[in-house]
Amino acid sequence: MTSRDLWVEQKARRSGLAGLDAFSAHYELKPYRLEQLYRAAAKELVASFDAITALPKTLRERLESGGFALDSVVPVVIQRSNDGQTSKGLFRLHDGTEVEAVLMEHRGDRNTICISSQAGCAYKCSFCATGQAGFNRNLEAIEIFDQARYFARELKAKGKNVTNIVFMGMGEPFANYDAVMDAVRLLNDPHGFGLGHRHITISTVGLVPQIDRFASERVQVNLAISLHAPTDELRGRLMPVNRRWPVSELMAACARYAAVTRRKIFFEYVMLAGVNDDDASAHALGQLMRGHLYHVNLIPYNATPDAALQGTDPSRMRAFQALLEAQSVATTVRVPMGRDIAAACGQLRAETQPRARAS
Repeated sequence: MTSRDLWVEQKARRSGLAGLDAFSAHYELKPYRLEQLYRAAAKELVASFDAITALPKTLRERLESGGFALDSVVPVVIQRSNDGQTSKGLFRLHDGTEVEAVLMEHRGDRNTICISSQAGCAYKCSFCATGQAGFNRNLEAIEIFDQARYFARELKAKGKNVTNIVFMGMGEPFANYDAVMDAVRLLNDPHGFGLGHRHITISTVGLVPQIDRFASERVQVNLAISLHAPTDELRGRLMPVNRRWPVSELMAACARYAAVTRRKIFFEYVMLAGVNDDDASAHALGQLMRGHLYHVNLIPYNATPDAALQGTDPSRMRAFQALLEAQSVATTVRVPMGRDIAAACGQLRAETQPRARAS
């Protein structure tokens, strides 16, 4: 199935038709009309049917009156940071479920969209606001794609382009593997959205079977691992997933991935004061990173009001980074964005989503 057909198939089902063939028959659409519709939405990023002038007016009216929607996500609230660089959107889906996505307009020409792959998350990492809210459902590929389409349209209105997309919003992407990879196809399609694979990053808490599967895809999409601790004892306390796939199994999967793809892996490490920021943790992390295509991103922690954990102070982060660099570990300290609107890493949580039930 082409990216165009995938897009039409999922949009058709949202409008009550049983897929691509039923949609084409219902509206008497030939392939070139489908191509015009898809191009207008995915490449030209139109906001309404009126803007699709390549289609006859009567067809546009039939599509709109028939319930065919260009967007599967509807903005409920859009918040802007005080510095104007970050926008956070709360989006409602067809069943009332709500998810969040973030646009970061970096200084220069880099513009990154952080998108969600699930409504909520089942993995309950202790430092993550999404995990505290519990899990609702997986998103469909079109619901993932349309988060990017919304913010890409905002950028286009400013004369800007999307340069990067990261699957680092709500949810665990590899727990919704097929839909995420379909969304990647839509984002990458040169006849549509047209974002190169190397400008897309998928982050995972460390689902080992899916890391192996991702290696076999032979796509040049970036892989990021949410590591956050170098030992089983500590990582198990912070991330329950470590009880299923401990550090040794996770790192073995990463080594297999690097051997197959020859691509760099990015390791995300949220800095938590008095928890994972001591010298011993830095030395243990350095041992894990030695001799591979590995890069560590040290992330300032963005606490939510109900969080028990606190972030490491900047001087300690610099000392931790220096210890890693002394072990020849490539390391970057990430600059936080959108803290004033709770859009920074670890803060996303749609307040309308159900909280995890107390055990």
